[in-house]
Amino acid sequence: LFICESKGVIMKKILFTCIISLFLVSALMAENAEEFFKKNCFSCHTIGGGRLTGPDLKNVHLRKDEAWLLKFVQTPEVILRSGDSYATKILKEARGVRMTRVAGTTPTVVKGLLKFIKAESLKEKSIFAKSPLKERPITPEDVIFGRKLFLGKISLKNNGPSCINCHSIAGEGLFGGGTLGADLTPVFGKLGGKKALMAWLSNPASETMVPVYKKHPIDEVEIIPLVGFLKSKFDKKKSKKEVHDFNILIIGFIGLIFLLIIFDFLWGKRLRSVRKTMVKGEQK
Repeated sequence: LFICESKGVIMKKILFTCIISLFLVSALMAENAEEFFKKNCFSCHTIGGGRLTGPDLKNVHLRKDEAWLLKFVQTPEVILRSGDSYATKILKEARGVRMTRVAGTTPTVVKGLLKFIKAESLKEKSIFAKSPLKERPITPEDVIFGRKLFLGKISLKNNGPSCINCHSIAGEGLFGGGTLGADLTPVFGKLGGKKALMAWLSNPASETMVPVYKKHPIDEVEIIPLVGFLKSKFDKKKSKKEVHDFNILIIGFIGLIFLLIIFDFLWGKRLRSVRKTMVKGEQK
C-alpha cells in the first residue's frame, strides 16, 4: 500500500512538473515570438496600426489559412513567383517592394509568430499598433544633417556604417556611392512615405543589413534627418521628371505643328492645283 501511494505521489509530481514546463515553454515561445516580430517584422508591418511598406497584419489569419501563411513567411519568393493572386495583390500594394526570407523562420518559429499575431489581433489595441518613434515635421536643418549622416561626414551615434558605403543616391558621392545596395533616390516614394521609411530605418530587415544594424542600430534622433534627406532627393527627382515630361509634351506639340507646315508646303499647292482643275472642268 505504501509503495502504491508513493507511486501515486510520484505520478502527481511528474504531471505537475509537465504542466509547469508546458506553461513555461508556452510563455517563452510567446516572448520569443514578440521579440522576433519586433526585430524582423515591425519595420514593414503593424498589427492594427495600418499599412507601412507591407500590409497591416491584424486578423491576417482570417484572410489566408495557416498553411498558406506558413509557406509565404518561410519562402515568400516561391509564392510570388508562382503567380498567386493574393501575393500579387500584396506586391502591387507594396509598390513592387518584395518581402525577402527572414533568417530563422523555421516552421516552429513561424507557427509561434502566427499565434502571437492572432492573439494581438484579438486585443483592443496591440502593442504593435503604433510605431514607438516620435514623429515631427521635417525641417531644412534635418535635411542638411541627414545628408551629412548619409555621406558619413558625421558618424552615426551607434557606430553603424554610413549609407553611402553600400548605396548610391542622385548627385552625391565622389564616385557615386556603393554598389552593394540599391540606388536610394526613389526609396521615399517606393516604401510609401515618411512613416514607412522611419519604421524601416529603425529596424532594417534585409538579409544584408540585419547582421550589421542589429549591433549598431540607427539612433532615433538620426532617423528623421535621414528621412528628410531622402525625401528631398525623391522630391527633386520627381520635380525634374515632371518638368522633363512637360518639356517632351511641348516639344512633341511643336514638332507636330512643324510637320504640318512642311506637309502643307510640299503638298498644299499640288492639292489646290488639282482642285482648281476639277472646278474649271465642272464650269465648262
